[in-house]
Amino acid sequence: MDPNCRHPVTFLLVFLTLVSSGSAWVGVNWGTMATHQLPPLKVVKMLKENGFSKLKLFDADELIMEALMGTDIQVMVAIPNNMLEKISNSPKAADSWVYDNVTCYLFTGGVKIRYVAVGNEPFLKAYNGTFAKKTLPALKNIQASLDKAGVSSKVKITVPFNADIYYSPDSNPVPSAGDFRPEVRDLTIEIIQFLYANNAPFTVNIYPFLSLYGNEDFPFDFAFFDGKNSPLRDGKALYTNVFDANLDTLLWALDKAGYPDMKVIIGEIGWPTDGDKNANAKSARKFNFGLLKHALSGKGTPKRKGTIDLYLFSLIDENTKSVAPGNFERHWGVFEFDGKPKYELDLTGQHQDKGLVPVEGIKYLEKRWCILDPDVTNLNDLASYIDYACTFSDCTSLGYGSTCNILSVQGNASYAFNMYYQVNNQQKWDCDFSGFATITRKDPSQKGCQFPVMIARSSSLLLHEGILGILKKALEVLFFCMILL
Repeated sequence: MDPNCRHPVTFLLVFLTLVSSGSAWVGVNWGTMATHQLPPLKVVKMLKENGFSKLKLFDADELIMEALMGTDIQVMVAIPNNMLEKISNSPKAADSWVYDNVTCYLFTGGVKIRYVAVGNEPFLKAYNGTFAKKTLPALKNIQASLDKAGVSSKVKITVPFNADIYYSPDSNPVPSAGDFRPEVRDLTIEIIQFLYANNAPFTVNIYPFLSLYGNEDFPFDFAFFDGKNSPLRDGKALYTNVFDANLDTLLWALDKAGYPDMKVIIGEIGWPTDGDKNANAKSARKFNFGLLKHALSGKGTPKRKGTIDLYLFSLIDENTKSVAPGNFERHWGVFEFDGKPKYELDLTGQHQDKGLVPVEGIKYLEKRWCILDPDVTNLNDLASYIDYACTFSDCTSLGYGSTCNILSVQGNASYAFNMYYQVNNQQKWDCDFSGFATITRKDPSQKGCQFPVMIARSSSLLLHEGILGILKKALEVLFFCMILL
């Protein structure tokens, strides 16, 4: 590896893939937006032991990339949205990014990079067009840089889009009426043309769970792959699940744009296990089992037959993801925060009960928890302390329909205090809350509601956080002073 290569450490997203019969494969997203990330070398070991062979990154994190060196895992690196403007305006910036994050790793014994994802869902409605006009110029500059580096024959570009870029009109809500959203249609087709000209795939993220989450009247079984009660008929085509209907809406849109044979990859798809009444391990297992069996069967959709290449979302829970879309955002993982599988999953699509290998050798903090002091009788200010603890940790399991929604007010306080205590590495001063909290060595977990003990982090990180402890404490005092005012 060139000693001059530089690799910025950022959050990333990784997609994994297991090759099954023929050329079909199934992937999973590995996001690292968490306070306590698992050691990359241990995670990569787990990936190999489970047979995963493809990954996609949101960036090219140095520690992750180094852990992947010498493996047969194929990788998709990515450029985050906040870099699109710079790369779209500067061919030199594109050259530098490709050199640092692609070329430097393409050596014997290096990393098998196969794709570069330029942005992530850049046309998402919530972005209000912020990245819309930057995506194609950035895509062209990255392609030019790959050409210049002489690696474009084996490293392809793509853009992961959200499914909201296409639609069927309310007047005719069937897949065959599908088209691209009017305000981004021309830009989308320009990108499709460029991808097609460079033999690159179209990538789309589809979430059947969100159909159910966003509509109380949505047929429950239609979100899965055994829907028989409310099928959708479109001419001669009969749809028994929303995934096929969604994907075919895109395929019809591509057809109308003049690209009926465009290769399509499902960039993200999955089911969360907490944070909503429909988010649980049972439903996640049911969805993913049905998805894999369907995708790898070769039956395809009514419009396009064949196996479906997809990346499950996601590998591991992420406790710092934004919850703006919903509390479920932090619970998409097939694995818990510590690398333990949540349920059995047959990655070959044969629908067998097969266990997944966990991340091994994980060290935890001491078995101690922070809870509401049972001797406290005046609970007048308790809500403020719960609010503070949840603001700076993760209390999404306490929400309506979630796993810890069964707790009493006192239980909610204990859960919140413990999450704050664990996230801050069990520092004694983080279990105080002006005398409301106390440390215990008796596990306060209840049936169905786990009070976690966080994984241990490196000594260097703990030292750094220890130095920040005083600053955090000052912030806490300021927070409560504002409440009193």
